[in-house]
Amino acid sequence: FPWILRDYVSETLDLTDPAVFRDLSKPIGVANERHARDVKENFEDPTGTVDKFHYGTHYSNAAGVMHYLIRTEPFTTLHIQLQSGRFDCSDRQFHSVPAAWQARMENPVDVKELIPEFFYFPEFLENQNGFDLGCLQLSNEKVGDVVLPRWAHSREDFIYQHRKALESEYVSAHLHEWIDLIFGYKQRGPAAVEALNVFY
Repeated sequence: FPWILRDYVSETLDLTDPAVFRDLSKPIGVANERHARDVKENFEDPTGTVDKFHYGTHYSNAAGVMHYLIRTEPFTTLHIQLQSGRFDCSDRQFHSVPAAWQARMENPVDVKELIPEFFYFPEFLENQNGFDLGCLQLSNEKVGDVVLPRWAHSREDFIYQHRKALESEYVSAHLHEWIDLIFGYKQRGPAAVEALNVFY
């Protein structure tokens, strides 16, 4: 599923304002337009052994799913196995929805899209099992439940508003553009190159 919003800091979410939505015609790696030039310039294979690509990682993979579902079994155990028997560094864990979006805005290499649970499963946002996920390095804040946007008053409210955004007029009118990137004619070939949408 796509990141559909770009407003994770306002007190209220105005779904009649197109400015709160992500531009669904662009891959997540260039959702921040400042990254487009760098992505274009880095369209290459450093080894010369495979076809050129814009992004060396992928918008959806098993590790990304485990990243988001770290608080929910069996994904917790799978995450620990992937990280050689321990939780990953706290700063790399999914600990905040606003921080996860901000990471997409600051780093064109982080191209994870969302998973369906963001639209129906509030429990994945809660550390119900009390896993010790460590502390963030800068703030020393303990990682527990996922930090929600200010416009969400609870996990259930986040899911409700996020799903409402997914079903909004704006997304209904533009979702096909994202589908073209992920499942359609812009996923390969010249159209993908032009759309800055070539993955390793």
